[in-house]
Amino acid sequence: MENARPVLNYRRDLPNGDIIQLVVWLLPNPLPGSSHSFKYRLHYQTADGSDVIRYDNERGKGDHLHIEGKEAPYSFETVKKLVLDFYEAVRQTRKRGGTQ
Repeated sequence: MENARPVLNYRRDLPNGDIIQLVVWLLPNPLPGSSHSFKYRLHYQTADGSDVIRYDNERGKGDHLHIEGKEAPYSFETVKKLVLDFYEAVRQTRKRGGTQ
């Protein structure tokens, strides 16, 4: 992404093989569909490669999330709140599924 500045780039490989990845960029202008200047992808997948949780914003589609195959709008406020919301969704999903 031209003229984008990285804000957050973090990946954690969990002992059970699951992966948590957070990537956030600051753009010079908002993407169409978003009212803020951040482009982001926060992702949690299981060791077998299953996409369990993803928070992202796509050009024209705006802010949304995917949890266990279901998509819903997401109301972006700040990067900090985005990260907190994502980790809470991961915690709740792992708690329900018994994944440690």
